[in-house]
Amino acid sequence: MFNKNIKLIIAGGIFAFAIYQFYESYIGNGIFLILLAAIFVLFYFKNEFILLSFLKLRKQDFDGAKRILGRIKNPETALTRKQQGYYYYLHGIMASQSNLTQAEKHLRKAEKLGLSMSHDMAMVKMTLAGIAAQKNRKNEAKSLMKEAKDLDKRGMLTEQIKMMEQQMKRAASAPKQHYGNRQNMRRR
Repeated sequence: MFNKNIKLIIAGGIFAFAIYQFYESYIGNGIFLILLAAIFVLFYFKNEFILLSFLKLRKQDFDGAKRILGRIKNPETALTRKQQGYYYYLHGIMASQSNLTQAEKHLRKAEKLGLSMSHDMAMVKMTLAGIAAQKNRKNEAKSLMKEAKDLDKRGMLTEQIKMMEQQMKRAASAPKQHYGNRQNMRRR
């Protein structure tokens, strides 16, 4: 809604007015204004549109999440570095449903910018591993899966990582079986 620097200026102005209210013995007003200033400081570190997009994604509303993220006009100036990472992370997750090349581009950008939580970075690595496996880059997929395992310290993605590894093993073994069947058919 507001530029990141404007949020801090607004918070500073509200805080200054809160101090004035304390000076004038309006303690209740001062406490309320400090809480209001804290909301603007919170939104400096956690962008409101990114938070709303996460809520939409939890409900599987990809169109709503895209619409909300579209309200961020210039992410390089409007967002902090970590918020930019989450901006591209969300775009990558949404694009992975339809366009793998676009998803990979966004997820690589999110990986470069960095994310606050290690399990979010593990999710990025795991999704990139899935994209690499589908594009037949097996070595890259294996190294990304290893990185995802290392980043998932709390075990939040353990099951998804196991499922992804099983799918990669099946995909690796499927062409060998198919190739072996061709050889058997030629011999007959």
